[in-house]
Amino acid sequence: MAKAQGALYTVHFRRRRAGRTDYEKRLGHLKSGKTRMIVRKTNRNIIVEFAGFEKKGDKVVTSRTSKALKKLGFEGRCNTPSAYLTGLLCAKDARKKGINDAILDMGLHKATKGSVVFAAVKGAIDAGITVPCDKEVIPSEARISGKHLSEEMAKSFGECKAKIMSG
Repeated sequence: MAKAQGALYTVHFRRRRAGRTDYEKRLGHLKSGKTRMIVRKTNRNIIVEFAGFEKKGDKVVTSRTSKALKKLGFEGRCNTPSAYLTGLLCAKDARKKGINDAILDMGLHKATKGSVVFAAVKGAIDAGITVPCDKEVIPSEARISGKHLSEEMAKSFGECKAKIMSG
């Protein structure tokens, strides 16, 4: 089978070819003019960022990963409670820098009810940032607090949340 060539063949952007960026969705986010709350889940961590658009490229206002929770005494790094706490921690920083509302940028993650992405959004909402999100997709309070994992995890979640809210 021969490669496509000729005047009718167009090469897509590199990030689209690699399956990393949905440019239609990104354009919609940028047209809104609001700060984006970017949530990404890797195999080991949760990443939450607040970023605005500039002509030279996106300007990240604040960024946190779930690695930062270890300093606060929370051991989980890639589960629902750690996503909530990472969202809460990053949103507290964003509030200090004058961000009051944002829109969710999930990237290529699927919008699944009760996912870690929506747990991070719940953390941002609890920190005082307005993020439009349906209440039905947010995980239950029992799941967010880690009661489905263990009593020890739920206890350390409460302690870590108190440290974040007080600081």
